[in-house]
Amino acid sequence: MTALLVIIHVIICIVLILAVLLQSGKAADLAGAFGGAGSQTAFGPRGAQTLLGKITTVCAILFMVTSLGLWLLSGRTSSAVKNAPTKEVPAATQTPTQEPKAQTTPATAEKTEPKAQEPVKK
Repeated sequence: MTALLVIIHVIICIVLILAVLLQSGKAADLAGAFGGAGSQTAFGPRGAQTLLGKITTVCAILFMVTSLGLWLLSGRTSSAVKNAPTKEVPAATQTPTQEPKAQTTPATAEKTEPKAQEPVKK
């Protein structure tokens, strides 16, 4: 189900991108740059919607619906890591945790352990 929805979602995305890129912008002429072509309305005159405009609207709605569907399906499916059975190690094979012994080199041994002075023989 999820794979089918992802394929539909990708196709809708491609169609939506193409529909948006093929449309000409509003007020694309030189008069639109200076506020011409319908100064009575906020976004210019609203004419009849073209075929590309209708395709864009439908694809945008379908894109949102498939996005929500994928989001809902992602919450229901669980990954294999979450459901993987855990192995318990028997207590006999477990080793107690011990702190590793600090290894001293001769240079550090002289610094940390003072040497006892031997009496001088005459």
